[in-house]
Amino acid sequence: MHTKKQRQAADTWDEAECKDVIAQLWTLRESMQAYELSLTPLLQGIDASYKASARNLAHYLALRHSDRRDLQEWLSRVGLSSLGRAESHVMANLDKVLGILHRLTGQPWAPHSIDEPVGIKSSHKLLERHTAELLGATPSERVVRIMVTLPSEAAADFGLIRRLVASGMDIARINCAHDGPVQWRAMAGHVRRAARSIGRPVRILMDLGGPKLRTGLIASDAKVLKIRPLRDDFGVVLAPARVGLRVAGSGTPVAGASAHVGVEAHWLEELKVGDHLDLTDARGADRTLVVVQQDEAGFLAECSHTAYLVPQTELRRQRAGDLQHCRGLADLPCQDGTLHLERGAVLRLTRGEVLEPSRKRKSKAQRAVPTVSCTLPEVFDQVCVGERIWFDDGRIGALIKKIDPAWLEVEITHARDSGEKLAGDKGINLPDSQLRLPALTEKDIEDLAVVAQIADMVGLSFVQQVCDIETLRARLLQLGKPDLGIVLKIETRRAFENLPALLFSAMACKNAGIMIARGDLAVECGYERLAEVQEEILWAAEASHMPVIWATQVLETLAKTGLPSRAEITDAAMGERAECVMLNKGPHITEAMRTLDDILRRMQAHQTKKRPLLRALQAWKMPG
Repeated sequence: MHTKKQRQAADTWDEAECKDVIAQLWTLRESMQAYELSLTPLLQGIDASYKASARNLAHYLALRHSDRRDLQEWLSRVGLSSLGRAESHVMANLDKVLGILHRLTGQPWAPHSIDEPVGIKSSHKLLERHTAELLGATPSERVVRIMVTLPSEAAADFGLIRRLVASGMDIARINCAHDGPVQWRAMAGHVRRAARSIGRPVRILMDLGGPKLRTGLIASDAKVLKIRPLRDDFGVVLAPARVGLRVAGSGTPVAGASAHVGVEAHWLEELKVGDHLDLTDARGADRTLVVVQQDEAGFLAECSHTAYLVPQTELRRQRAGDLQHCRGLADLPCQDGTLHLERGAVLRLTRGEVLEPSRKRKSKAQRAVPTVSCTLPEVFDQVCVGERIWFDDGRIGALIKKIDPAWLEVEITHARDSGEKLAGDKGINLPDSQLRLPALTEKDIEDLAVVAQIADMVGLSFVQQVCDIETLRARLLQLGKPDLGIVLKIETRRAFENLPALLFSAMACKNAGIMIARGDLAVECGYERLAEVQEEILWAAEASHMPVIWATQVLETLAKTGLPSRAEITDAAMGERAECVMLNKGPHITEAMRTLDDILRRMQAHQTKKRPLLRALQAWKMPG
């Protein structure tokens, strides 16, 4: 540590003090070389294209092993590089500082470039080369690529994908946790076709689902069909609601219907076009259906008001004084259930599937313990009492209180005052637990055969340890695709803690990158730590000359609603420090792409990585 006198070097030059700093820098340099030497067996397995990068990462880890802030302050005060932006060329930056200090103190200096794996220019070229090999050539209009997650409808809608490509999509992401091989092949085919027709290269990333821990389905007692007309902004009906009436149990669709209900066969036979069917819906509102069309499947009826149809709803047809009742409706959709959870409540997670009807609020004396299953019951043997558990992207927090061979009992600790609703198929995070789950599930291994045929790179979800990467590489080798690009999705606390080892392992591949999956990562590490965690990931990736994908909730409000929040505009601007920014699907995705494109173009003139650029500021008026 430096003394107060040492930190005042900006005002008085002290040669002895300068020589002391030189000695400290030499010690630091030797520690970098020693750490690199200790990693010799590991570095031997690195791909040739990443050899220099792996050595530089070793030097960076040695640099950051101890607190260097006092040294940084001294260097900055005398006008030298403080080593704070040396991620991409650590040894070269240190040697430049040493060379200047030697000359200032009249000591001889000879270049030590033989010890330097990369310099400032060569490090930038390495990152550019690695990025181009994984993510494709640099777009002509900006440096940072834009990735878009394809929605399910992209499998049947070539026009949608063509619009995305035309709007600037550089990489299409297909999430293998949804849809299936038929849809994935269709999406990939549309992407290739659109890219050829527009003349814009587009790559495809396919994310494996991984061992995602989620809640099981929750059944509901409620069977209800909501029908509603299409209205404009002033509430004027533009098109009536259309419901098909068909024989109960029939699966044949009625032409033009957006929803169907089953009715008694003998009642349906007496129906005619033009009939008016009166009903009282589940809310007690009087409504009328007008029969407008008939086909072989049944009748099409229209309604100009919103109505809620339940099994008990009666349809009353009156014609020439003859009133006929259809007593009850069939084949209504069963609603997905939810569990209402309040702070202090107890919830049970079970191994087996539990389809428990959701419960309305009751008194504590009446309320049974709510129960839901989870998709990976093997975690029951790997958790401990007192560990935290989070549901639905961190909306609901709890502590594990009891562990039984058949279930876990947790107490809700984090929820709004009014409580929270937990639905099925919601994510579960166990940030304190040391889970031993393979990154490749049986489904992932089956999906990988398709991915290897149609994708340019594969996303390894929930990677946590080196063996996960090695397993994936072995599978790709078996499939004859050893050089397929690999993207490590950093989304768990354990992955973040093991990041250096994961990076070294990834550098055994020819094409590799990382994705900062900020959604799960925030839950796992804590929202208050997310900014710090994502910074550290960016630094380590830059030291590895490895491309980064900035992901999760980028311009999400804009993509979903058409109107961005101020905070997410600033967040999108931070994405300029990565090599690619990922947007998720939404009805306003093309608008979100245009906005992101504009932000990235502007920011690349102001900043590269964490280094600000002194572009002329023409917006200000100079006083005087």
